[in-house]
Parts: sequence; C-alpha cells; structure tokens
Amino acid sequence: MKLLPGRFGEYGLSVHPEKTRLVDFRLPSHSGRVRDGKSEPDTFDLLGFTHYWGKSRKGRWTVKRRTMSMRLTRAVQATYQWCRSCRHWPVQEQWKKLCQKVRGHYAYYGVTGNGRMLRNFRHEVRRVWRKWLARRNRERRLLWEQFECLEKRFPLPQPRIYHRGST
Repeated sequence: MKLLPGRFGEYGLSVHPEKTRLVDFRLPSHSGRVRDGKSEPDTFDLLGFTHYWGKSRKGRWTVKRRTMSMRLTRAVQATYQWCRSCRHWPVQEQWKKLCQKVRGHYAYYGVTGNGRMLRNFRHEVRRVWRKWLARRNRERRLLWEQFECLEKRFPLPQPRIYHRGST
C-alpha cells in the first residue's frame, strides 16, 4: 500500500483513500478470519461483480462471481423508469426494446455461476413490465394469468451464460 500511490503517480493516476484497501483474499483455509467457527475470506466488488470464494462441483475452492446487488438494483430501477415512460407504446415495440435491454444485461453479467442473479433480473423485469402494462387502462386490471398469456406471444429472453470461465 505504501508503494502503490508512487507507482500510480508515475502515470498521472491517484489512489482514492476511501475506495482502496487491501483485501485478504487467500483460500478460506488460509485467510485467518473466523466467524462462527469457520474461516471466512473477504469479498470484493470489481467491474459490477462481487468476487467471493465458493466450492466448485468437484468440491475445490474457486473464485466465483455474482452481480453486485447495487448494480442489479440500478438495472431494475432503470427498467422501471423506462417501462413507466414508454407504457403508451404498442406492446410489440415495448417487447422488442425490453428484449434488447435484457439480452444486453445477460451479455455482460452472463458469467459462470451467476445464473441465479440473471433469473432474479428477469423476474423483476417481468414484474415491472406487467405493472406498467396494467396501468395503461384505468378501467381494468391486468392479472398475472392475462400477462402470462401475453408473454406466450411476447416472451422475454431466458437467462443465458455467455462467458464460460474456469469457475
């Protein structure tokens, strides 16, 4: 940590004191932190992912990634705002645009081990889209059964892993 500001300074960069920290990210058996009788390594956030230690299917320790909760929240809120502002569009145009947005999210966050967060995102997008479709008409509601019939005609893309890694 003492050398880092000097090295960054050579290239005209600086280290933010509140955002920069050393993370003990050794294997859980070597980390030294103990909680509830188990050693627990640190996690860190980088490029929209939370990196953490987890067990692979073969039982070996491996670094895993999942979408940062703040990024997931931000993506859902942006979708909420978009659906709200575009609820007057024809359903087919809304669907095309939503599919683009959802596929873009999957393309970035679709890494091995992040399937649950992708499914969460799709679920939230469905919930938000149904809410704003239901608010297009003052007289009648859009029940989930009706929305599911609509979704058979205009399905949102299923989560997909685009980037397979060693984890």
